[in-house]
Amino acid sequence: MSRILVIEDEPDIQTLMQFNLQREGHQVTIMGSGDDGLHELRRQPYDLVLLDLMLPDKDGIEVCRIMRADANLVSIPIIMVTAKSEESDVVLGLGLGADDYVIKPFRVKELLARVKVRLARAQDVDANASKKRIHIGQLIIDPVRHAAVIGEEVVPLTLTEFKLLHFLATHPGVAYGRYDLLDRVSGGDSVVTDRTLDVHVRNLRAKIKPYDQLIETVRGVGYRFNDATH
Repeated sequence: MSRILVIEDEPDIQTLMQFNLQREGHQVTIMGSGDDGLHELRRQPYDLVLLDLMLPDKDGIEVCRIMRADANLVSIPIIMVTAKSEESDVVLGLGLGADDYVIKPFRVKELLARVKVRLARAQDVDANASKKRIHIGQLIIDPVRHAAVIGEEVVPLTLTEFKLLHFLATHPGVAYGRYDLLDRVSGGDSVVTDRTLDVHVRNLRAKIKPYDQLIETVRGVGYRFNDATH
């Protein structure tokens, strides 16, 4: 049984999500505001958050930012649920650290499928990641904790960002195309646009400075990891 927190202020959608997620065997808690959702996340652990973008106090954007800056919440997968369907909003959500994005009105089967894949991916990191830490200078990539540390400071990576960093770091020197990388770190279940991986890489580089140059852009191909100088 997985613990899922739904942060959503529309009663009809709250009821729809709770009923169908509980029918799938999940334990579901509903919070109607961003502040209440953050308080609940700090009160007890959750396996996944379904986060509405438009909320009455702190909106989904701010909640996402706060979660990704908190070492205790950063690894929780976030699926944003919003009525906004423009590509720019999809990219924005991913850029803020969301792991996936579902557009209202959504089909229940689609939502449940995305929840299932996100939970499976998170558990897959636990089950299959190498137990060996990767050390590059002061950068430590720890697959057991799903965390990157620079010096004494935990880097607030999303699950997708961590999987991207870990995958590239364990395959140094190999150039991977954008869609190939997306398949490897998200199983092809994320919202895919031409800019999706670039957003993840840009955020990852910004967070791991001064080690951002480890992730090299290969023109016309994608990205590769180069630790030769460290």
